[in-house]
Amino acid sequence: MVSWRVIPGIETHNASLNMALDESCSESVSRGDVPPTIRFYRWNPSAVSIGYFQKMEEEIDTNFCRQNSIDWVRRRTGGGAVYHDFNGEITYSVIAPEKLFPKDLIASYREICGWITQSLSLIGIQSEFHPINDILAGGKKISGNAQTRRNNILLQHGTILYDLDVETMFQCLKVPKEKISDKMVSDVKQRVTRVLDHAQVSREELHQALEKGFTEGKEWKFGEWSPAELDRANELVVERYANREWNFWR
Repeated sequence: MVSWRVIPGIETHNASLNMALDESCSESVSRGDVPPTIRFYRWNPSAVSIGYFQKMEEEIDTNFCRQNSIDWVRRRTGGGAVYHDFNGEITYSVIAPEKLFPKDLIASYREICGWITQSLSLIGIQSEFHPINDILAGGKKISGNAQTRRNNILLQHGTILYDLDVETMFQCLKVPKEKISDKMVSDVKQRVTRVLDHAQVSREELHQALEKGFTEGKEWKFGEWSPAELDRANELVVERYANREWNFWR
């Protein structure tokens, strides 16, 4: 049986270091230096991440973000722009050899998203996988996920919405100001839900449920980042994720 490493606790880093740790870990797993890894984290300061193929200046109001100390970063995964609220979510990453998962994209999403639905059930929330890469609770989105496969390594990360600040989200994203109306905010609240709408649990209780749901049936143990991974992550922050050339290359 494959043995997994789980990084303990809920890490808190800025946007560039969060993404750099994912890539550094992917490289280490690819070399066989460390086991397949699961991590949970938050974004401090709050941040907006854009998908690999998006244009930063088309997706994000960088002036608003700068004025409100909100980070931005380009992900290695695809998908759309996501606002990561420090108080509003827990993010996870799963980094492992792709041979551990189905080759079919939706099937692999279904497997890992199943860990999330299992976790939510532990705190009394019934949810379901909604292809391609969402999880719904009560018919509303509670989790969005993205995946990439490079060098025979699968990286999937995603968010579980604990709380939701729709107004700030709209200010960060490049939505025409005249379109930010009470109706638009209400429409989003009709399509998106949060853990607190279904269960009065603390963020730590949610984390404990996620940790249990993600590790059920696996051989695993807690493990810290290696010095080499941390050094490489810091290099990647400078070379890529905090670098304007990377973030604005499209």
